[in-house]
Amino acid sequence: MNRILTAAAAFVVLVFVSLPPGSPGVGAAAQQRATATTPAPAAHVPGATLPNEKDSVRFGVIGDTGTGGSAQYAIAKLLAQARSRFTYEFVIMLGDNMYGGESPSDFVRKFERPYGPILNAGVKFYATLGNHDEPAQRYYKLFNMDGNRYYKFRKGDVEFFVLDSTYMSPPQIKWLAEELKRSDAKWKIPYFHHPIYSSGARHGSELDLQKVVEPLFLENGVDVVFSGHEHFYERLKPQKGIVYITQGGAAKLRRGNIKDQSSMTAKGFDTDRSFTLVEIVGDHLFFETISRLGQVVDSGEFPRREVAQAISTQ
Repeated sequence: MNRILTAAAAFVVLVFVSLPPGSPGVGAAAQQRATATTPAPAAHVPGATLPNEKDSVRFGVIGDTGTGGSAQYAIAKLLAQARSRFTYEFVIMLGDNMYGGESPSDFVRKFERPYGPILNAGVKFYATLGNHDEPAQRYYKLFNMDGNRYYKFRKGDVEFFVLDSTYMSPPQIKWLAEELKRSDAKWKIPYFHHPIYSSGARHGSELDLQKVVEPLFLENGVDVVFSGHEHFYERLKPQKGIVYITQGGAAKLRRGNIKDQSSMTAKGFDTDRSFTLVEIVGDHLFFETISRLGQVVDSGEFPRREVAQAISTQ
């Protein structure tokens, strides 16, 4: 991959806020990978643990989706059902949007048909390119990339920076540095395909990419980063103050691939497919990850780094 190395940046510590009662914790219990032998929680309406505040920013998160198989359709159905309780406005796609063919019929079978009810409700999808995606996908109207490999968009106090992590070219790095610095958004959220931190046994952390982008994240107030690529769900303990979430299990699954005893993992789920719902209310981000069987496998909330640092010094 064409990635340019840069120097590391300052170390920042984030205090992770306790989760609400009844939610999976961030202590020892939450560090255990969910397994088939773990007692299954009861299925519920997706989004039921989220605040669902009137003026919040609400969105869905899916990654590694474009198989056209039954698992993708099952997750898409749950994602649609979630809107009966949690009326998210848009969905971010973390790459590998199409596996195999990319003919017009493939876009129908692997995107338009499974997500049809959501699209018909006016929900927009914002895609990034994965290593299995042809660059021409950026011209597909329903991915809202407007012909760009990398781009940004804003929703209220939240600005998203969508990157092409397969080809992290110097112009893209320059663009990211300038746009992060220019942004006055309260929340700055980059997302891209390859995770720079991961406990996956198959791929793991993309260290070359980490050296390029992490300094920019640290210098410019990034609080959370989303990636796919690993075919499972993982939420990491804050790395230098930033929360990293991998959601690459919305259609594909690499069962049992999260490394046992990983010191980075706060919560992992690699026994079935899943998707994530996110709500940002003021200075706090709430999240809920739901399995293909409709079970909550992770949920909670955390503050922006700036707020966490202020709390830690009181």
